[in-house]
Amino acid sequence: MPEVTPQLATTRSVPIRVLIADDHALIREGVRAALAPHDDLCVVGEAADGAQAVRLALQLKPDILLLDLSMPGRSGAEVMSELSASGVRCRTIILTAAVDQSDVVKLLRLGARGVVLKDGPTPLLVKSIRKVHEGELWLGREAVTKVVSALTEGRDGRPSVPSVPAVPAMADVRLTAREREILVLVAEGDSNKGIARRLKVSDDTVKHHLTSIFDKTGVSNRLELALYALRNHLVKG
Repeated sequence: MPEVTPQLATTRSVPIRVLIADDHALIREGVRAALAPHDDLCVVGEAADGAQAVRLALQLKPDILLLDLSMPGRSGAEVMSELSASGVRCRTIILTAAVDQSDVVKLLRLGARGVVLKDGPTPLLVKSIRKVHEGELWLGREAVTKVVSALTEGRDGRPSVPSVPAVPAMADVRLTAREREILVLVAEGDSNKGIARRLKVSDDTVKHHLTSIFDKTGVSNRLELALYALRNHLVKG
């Protein structure tokens, strides 16, 4: 299968360079069309199988690799392993129709920075690319509970968590008793509304505490906050 000729980035102000890797032409065309209206995003190439994904990632060094999980030649996991061994520094977002939570954990450990479902809305894909490019992890809120639970099941009884942006140690963070309580509930996968009901407070109060927790810990989203709690032994498997 012939490679798709890479495109050069335009003269836009430092666009996020995206490589699309999917064996379905319609998916590639759809993603390209979805990203085209955004001046800060630039599709620099497309790959139709795993081998091409590796070759173009090495050649183009994109900022973001949108990677299908199941492709001919090499699977998404194999592509990530090979790129990691090659020292490529692009951030990978898995673009998939469906994925098990055990697969999400494996992919995070391999270095994936996000997982996006193909049937999700276009604004969500665009937002995930921007957030991952900024250094955040991107994962749906509903998956946090199972992912954290799976991450605590290490062979030696200690959690094995993927790398996250550097954050201050727990000893250097001064959380109030209520903030610690909310942090643990977030790590357990509770929604803002669920936390509000359990603590008998308003949704706005929960949001206010979460804003304070994010500021104090330096994390950017609920998954990173859950992993932060796990690293600091605030939740148990």
